[in-house]
Amino acid sequence: MWNLLLSFSGLVALIQLLFLPFFPESPPYLLLQKGDKAGCLKAMKQLWGEGNYHAEFDDMMKEKAVTKGTKIMNVLEVLKEPSVYPQLSTMLLLLLSLQLCGLKIFQTANLQESVIPYVSLGVAISELISIIFCSSIIDRFGRRILLWGGYLLMALILVLLETSLLLSDQFHWMRYCSVILIFLFIIAYGIGP
Repeated sequence: MWNLLLSFSGLVALIQLLFLPFFPESPPYLLLQKGDKAGCLKAMKQLWGEGNYHAEFDDMMKEKAVTKGTKIMNVLEVLKEPSVYPQLSTMLLLLLSLQLCGLKIFQTANLQESVIPYVSLGVAISELISIIFCSSIIDRFGRRILLWGGYLLMALILVLLETSLLLSDQFHWMRYCSVILIFLFIIAYGIGP
């Protein structure tokens, strides 16, 4: 019944779609992109309740002044912008290699067919753990430290993963170490890059 478990995310998305009209727009979006000061204050009041929002509002006004000459681009404009091609190609290459790497590792580890749904569930849980963990520590450490630490952890995990794959023919339990290392790699990737 793993397919029902995976379809649960669709149910959550449907619930979010049903309740989305009852929530206000993001206050920074209203102020910075739409230029709607009254709507921004109304959204802040609706989201945070009664209170004084002048400090937050002043910060957004300063940000608006700084970004006044900057053009906001949509996704298609970003994809057409030649200056971002190196970053886009790097991200695309990284994402594709992660997908293909996982498939090859599962094949190399010679996992049984009955175990693969649990491995897929473990990958999803690893992604969830990394999202929760990263969102709770990003303000404390900053993006730079998380990026460096994430890349270093990923490099270490890849060395261990290669070692476990080389030894998986000699030691049967190394196959499961490979799967655990994949989960750790996903968590390190989610926390850092």
